Amino acid sequence: MSMRTVDWTTLRPRSQESVAEGLRERKKRLMRQQLSDTATEMFLERGFDSVRVAEIAQACGVSEKTVFNYFPTKESLLLDLGEATMESLRTTLTDPELSPVEATLAILAQELEGITSWMATQADLGQAKAALMRFGMLIRSTPSLVAYQRDMTDRLVAAAAEILAERTGLSTDDPEPQITATALLGLWPIQFQALHRHLGRDLTPDQLHRAVTADVRRAARLIDAGLNTLELATPGESR
Repeated sequence: MSMRTVDWTTLRPRSQESVAEGLRERKKRLMRQQLSDTATEMFLERGFDSVRVAEIAQACGVSEKTVFNYFPTKESLLLDLGEATMESLRTTLTDPELSPVEATLAILAQELEGITSWMATQADLGQAKAALMRFGMLIRSTPSLVAYQRDMTDRLVAAAAEILAERTGLSTDDPEPQITATALLGLWPIQFQALHRHLGRDLTPDQLHRAVTADVRRAARLIDAGLNTLELATPGESR
């Protein structure tokens, strides 16, 4: 199975692929997908540090400058899901009908569905699982990717804290939105770790989805319990 069959764009919000998408937007989206998928395949085959951006550009028939027009860094060619998560936070975490935990679980469920639905379409489920395992191993074993992921998490926490502060009338620098945002973003590593653990089991995509979701919800219940006991002060109230 070629890693080019792994369409990581299925993890992005559906709104990015609107039915009203024009030809120009569609061409840009497909080029972005081709660059990311090609880079992923090359990184997995040879290692992240052994592949130059110029080689990825050549494989896609474009210039190196074109690659950087779509992706600001080499790391973002592989780890661009964070930008989709950022967009999801800004649209879902702001929903007043959802609690912060409910909104976070909705985003995580969408991202997990992208993975398991892709797996369900593959002819060889074992190879599909192996591809996902290699992808995770590549990230964990590459210092620059670990650092990039850590930096992206810091950005996501900052964005979440800003949204939560606006929802509660507090300052972004107040401890309540800060700790809440940090706790909510901590559910992403829980989902990744659960996925890695359950991929090693003999599970169908649906069973995998349920097992990972159960683990994430166990962790989310602890966060939710803490938030339920938290009394957020109104603006100007002394602490």
